[in-house]
Amino acid sequence: MEISVGSSLRTADVAFEARSERTLAVEVAASIERLLGLFRSLSPPSGLSLTAAATLATLERSGPSRLTSLAAKEGVTQPAMTQLIARLQESGLVSRTADPADGRVVQVRVTDEGRAMLARRRAVRAERLAEILARLSPEEQAALGAALPAIDALANAQQAPSLTKESTR
Repeated sequence: MEISVGSSLRTADVAFEARSERTLAVEVAASIERLLGLFRSLSPPSGLSLTAAATLATLERSGPSRLTSLAAKEGVTQPAMTQLIARLQESGLVSRTADPADGRVVQVRVTDEGRAMLARRRAVRAERLAEILARLSPEEQAALGAALPAIDALANAQQAPSLTKESTR
């Protein structure tokens, strides 16, 4: 009898954890949507789309990349990424060079001008965000600071090999 009760409790615990994870996922997704709206409102007009700015940031963070892998990282098609990189190159924000390991392959890298553009955008966002953060209580500010490692872990977990567009549909 004790075994079946323990087994039932374990089953209930697993069901509760799964429901809690789903609830957390729904709440986090809703919060991310609100944060994206805040992010857009904080971003200065610069002529860059969010996809272009995100692509520049990925190149800055990850270093030179092949077009195919960059398209996969950003969740766009290769033709769309090729067009975006062409526009960024025309603006002087990225450069294309032959891959040292395989001269037939093109590597895309952010230029100094691209880094400067990102730095300017980040500075404006940080200034605008500081004004909003000042309206929060010290406890809310501390909670946001404490959540930063978890937010980074969540953003980095997206790159895990098991998460693909096909498996999330």
